[in-house]
Amino acid sequence: MASEVHMPGPVCLIENVKGQLVANQEALRILSAIEQPVVVVAIVGFYCTGKSYLMNRLAGKNAGFSLGSTVQSHTKGIWMWCVPHPQKTDHTLVLLDTEGLGDVEKGDNQNDCWIFALAILLSSIFVYNSMGTINQQAMDQLHYVTELSDRIRTRSSSDQDGVEDSDEFVSFFPDFVWALRDFSLELKANGEIISPDEYLENSLRLIQGTGQRDKEQKFNLPRLCIHKFFPKKKCFVFERPAHGKKLGQLESLQDQDLNSNFMEQVTEFCSYVFSCSKVKMLSGGIKVNGPRLESLIVTYVNTISSGGLPCMENAVLALSKTENAAAVQKAIAHYDQQMSQKLTLPTETLQELLHLHRAIENEAIKIFRDNSFKDIDQVFQMELVAKLETKGEELHRKNLQVSSDHCSALLQGIFSPLEDEVKQGIYSKPGGYCLFNGKIKELKKKYYEEPRKGVQAEKALQKFLQSKESVTDAILQTDKTLTEKEKEVELEHVGAEAARATAKLLEVMHQKKNKLMKEKEKFYQEHVKELTEKMEKEQAQLKEKQQQDIEHKLQEQARLLNEEFQQERKRLQDEIKNLQTREPKWKLTII
Repeated sequence: MASEVHMPGPVCLIENVKGQLVANQEALRILSAIEQPVVVVAIVGFYCTGKSYLMNRLAGKNAGFSLGSTVQSHTKGIWMWCVPHPQKTDHTLVLLDTEGLGDVEKGDNQNDCWIFALAILLSSIFVYNSMGTINQQAMDQLHYVTELSDRIRTRSSSDQDGVEDSDEFVSFFPDFVWALRDFSLELKANGEIISPDEYLENSLRLIQGTGQRDKEQKFNLPRLCIHKFFPKKKCFVFERPAHGKKLGQLESLQDQDLNSNFMEQVTEFCSYVFSCSKVKMLSGGIKVNGPRLESLIVTYVNTISSGGLPCMENAVLALSKTENAAAVQKAIAHYDQQMSQKLTLPTETLQELLHLHRAIENEAIKIFRDNSFKDIDQVFQMELVAKLETKGEELHRKNLQVSSDHCSALLQGIFSPLEDEVKQGIYSKPGGYCLFNGKIKELKKKYYEEPRKGVQAEKALQKFLQSKESVTDAILQTDKTLTEKEKEVELEHVGAEAARATAKLLEVMHQKKNKLMKEKEKFYQEHVKELTEKMEKEQAQLKEKQQQDIEHKLQEQARLLNEEFQQERKRLQDEIKNLQTREPKWKLTII
């Protein structure tokens, strides 16, 4: 069960083997057992900047993720630690600690770029950890964010370029948190105290009108990407936790041994993550659980390993195919189980079978819908409906056969004494025909009184009696007390009765066929209505999401325009001030 998943410590999720990223099977098995929604927190940053310490605190521990106290990067690849969410019941907190960026031992930054991209693709809250202040050097180190449009695709359309893709990143990207470590400056601007969030916003302002286009673009690009890609931004500052050699002993130090301001800042950071971080979501409002996260990891890592670009649409479609196929099997298994428990063959009437079939069929379809998503054009649901209809038809045929076999055995048992009497010649005498007919009526009454004969009761009886017509004719012919005329009349009577029985049987079969057709039509109309409602709901969700994206873009445009206006206003004010303070070069003298 998902609630029983408790990891005593982190495990490697994505291994970095000589620059090649490989998903670790042990970690994937752990994820596959987590049925709860997951909140995924990933942290990235340069090595030896204290990333692992923050992740250990989120896990409620002092130790776990390797901290590293040397100049060498400790964490390799991406490590995972799954713990029960401290504030959201029935949720799992998945912590992802990444290897340090900029490790000189790696030789190139391609691996760093993929680690950075994977952390964003997999998380619902993304923490960027850096040392000191947000200055141009810090922004230059964050060049990975400017390369995302070359690393990630939102849709699989071959005619899309990175710019078009990046416009949609805000729909999929996590919330952004910048953690500033060993921060020693006073948070003030223009002589007034500001919050860390205001400090971040001020640091992300663009510059224009310097006349140096290359310099402007280099300055603005990472800031523009952060504004454009991330729907929500937050900043935390942390003072140095301790001094001297104590920095290398953080795992063994007690809280009271650390800087009290630092501990308050860590508590505030953890509180924000616990209360404000969201469940990892897919497009369409689909919550990610352990198996879904596992599927995303496998798809992304395999794509990167094969030289391709991770595509969010393809990853979701691959996941949906797997889950929808599994949802079909789960629904069918429910149908089979329920029918085997509740259906006793043969049923007394066709309606009894149809009613039970439709009720359990609806249950199975609901199970499919609860466990499926992104069923484009309802391909998998239509497959399920077709399979359930086939199973219903198979049960109908089986019901007929069981009823027919049961009735045949029942008739054989009831009429066997009569057959013995015929063989003994009891009815081959004057008046034997009337005696024989009386016996037939008596045995038919006995047959009708038998319960649970099923839908083939009448047909089986008529078929059985027809098989005995030659015996009836022989007894009639040997009855010496009947005149030739009476024999002809009786033969006609027997023929007419057989014809009426056949007509009645045909009418019953026709009614059964009509019932089946009406039931199918009724189910079809209900099915169409449900599909229409589902499509309308999905369209409404998509429209709402698109509206949110549009509002975000409009807010960004308004913010940029406001910045441009403020810069232009300041420039004009400076020009006016210069004109007012400038000494005149000539004076007018009045004589």
